[in-house]
Amino acid sequence: MEPRQILSKHIRDLYSGGNWTSVCMRDVLGRISHGQALARQGSAHSIAELLYHIDYYVAAVLGVLQGGPLEAHDRYSFDLPVPAGEADWRAMVERALQRGLALADAVERMDAGLLERDFAEAKYGTWHRNILGVVEHTHYHLGQIVILTRLEP
Repeated sequence: MEPRQILSKHIRDLYSGGNWTSVCMRDVLGRISHGQALARQGSAHSIAELLYHIDYYVAAVLGVLQGGPLEAHDRYSFDLPVPAGEADWRAMVERALQRGLALADAVERMDAGLLERDFAEAKYGTWHRNILGVVEHTHYHLGQIVILTRLEP
């Protein structure tokens, strides 16, 4: 298997299941209600904020992979447009899941030689580093989401 195929599989497994941790976005987010998504546990970010933050960076990497400029800024990565109700929350979840799978598809189709080239600018490192970084970042925040669901009364 080529590195881009391995990365693509990691992304798919993270979003749809079958990864080494046995925890995936689809299953975890599918059990969370709108109320749970917006609930606060002390000073921690809400689940909705964490999902927005995850998807913000997935969208940024996907956008560059699709030929666009890098338009992400850390200071905006938690600027959640608050979902008004259950339907808005479900739409937010579905958008994030679809975008994650779209990234997996795009990574699988990308030119293999691109992986070791600079992502957007040299200061961000290679494509490989950034794609792997998105996987690690998503796993990290998914773990936070799981913990927050367990803290719920």
